[in-house]
Amino acid sequence: MTVHANQLSALADALAVVLPLGEPADIALHAFFRSRTRMGVRDRAFVAEGVFATLRRLRSLTRHAGTSTPRGLAIAAVLRELGVSLRELEPVLSEEELAWAKELKARKPELSPAESADLPDWLWSKLDATLPAGERDLLVRALLSSAPLDLRVNTLKMTRDAVRSALAGQGIASEPTPFSPIGLRVTGKPSLKDQPLFADGAIEVQDEGSQLLGYLVAPRRSDMVVDFCAGAGGKALMLGALMRSQGRLYAFDVSPQRLARLKPRLARSGLSNVQPTLIEHERDLKIKRLAGKIDRVLVDAPCSGFGTLRRNPDLKWRQSQASIDRFAALQSRILAASAGLLKPGGRLVYATCSVLPEENDAIVEGFLNAHPRYALRDAIGELARAGIAIDGGPYMRLYPHRHGCDGFFAAVMERVS
Repeated sequence: MTVHANQLSALADALAVVLPLGEPADIALHAFFRSRTRMGVRDRAFVAEGVFATLRRLRSLTRHAGTSTPRGLAIAAVLRELGVSLRELEPVLSEEELAWAKELKARKPELSPAESADLPDWLWSKLDATLPAGERDLLVRALLSSAPLDLRVNTLKMTRDAVRSALAGQGIASEPTPFSPIGLRVTGKPSLKDQPLFADGAIEVQDEGSQLLGYLVAPRRSDMVVDFCAGAGGKALMLGALMRSQGRLYAFDVSPQRLARLKPRLARSGLSNVQPTLIEHERDLKIKRLAGKIDRVLVDAPCSGFGTLRRNPDLKWRQSQASIDRFAALQSRILAASAGLLKPGGRLVYATCSVLPEENDAIVEGFLNAHPRYALRDAIGELARAGIAIDGGPYMRLYPHRHGCDGFFAAVMERVS
């Protein structure tokens, strides 16, 4: 692999923008690319790959490199993570950099377990206390890899087989996802934005784990449903399709920017039963007006996102114990507020893309202890009714090393009186 001087310089410049970690890495990198309007597609791909490889391995790279400068980390990442040999990189290095790079190749510092796992100490300690050692190590290794590209088929428009065939006709290979009956896992990372299937709303990018949440909600066609933290609407669009564009689905969110991203997706989808609704907070009057009227509620709560570190590796460096505590308090408030929407016999699904018990089991158990009118149901049994076989119960726990998708947690509860 040939690396040009301008590519290495661009990677170092991008790291200088991203590594302060003052905002999400994808947003910072997007701003960087907007400022480099003449940068070609291949150069952008090289920079993006280098930035995310650096973020995944930031702690061990810094130890090996003995520096945290953007240029030094760029060289280290290219040599250690992108598979470029020193001979290939030598023409774009100064004499001083070449001598340093030769030392880097030979250097083998002794790393702590957390450094080897490329995690902050506090997060390593949490995983160590949560999982058996073997399971912990498998999860940590999986989180250091890149995530696959999963698609959800809009079954209002096409079948999964028809989409797969159409993609193949465009030179894009895919396989059915192992669990979701409407998912496809694409080979590689092709650009989809110009694909006719995407423009027509026949496909959406959605991790398989996220797709399984829809089968836990299991909405009926005539139901009134609330997606309480809808974001840009990926799960709301799936729920609307499961309802065959019937009934009514409220997509709540506190961010007008996120709901704005839902609108073009909704237009492509062909759905007429989804109503994007901006709320101020979990006690908004719009929520109170629906109290006791709703059949199904999905709470995909704001969380640390640690189940998504394969695609968002910066999260492990941007979060802290204090942020986990803040998330847990917010999650408890949202779950309690959303439960008031349900009619007797209604279903409440609480989910996160976290693997930490404080954001998962503890939130559900605290809610059930304080709200005796709600009972825990078997999430794994609900998936089985949809023909989806996953071990465990009563909670759904998904891990990248076991299931190939992002890490997810979900609990199914019912209002019994």
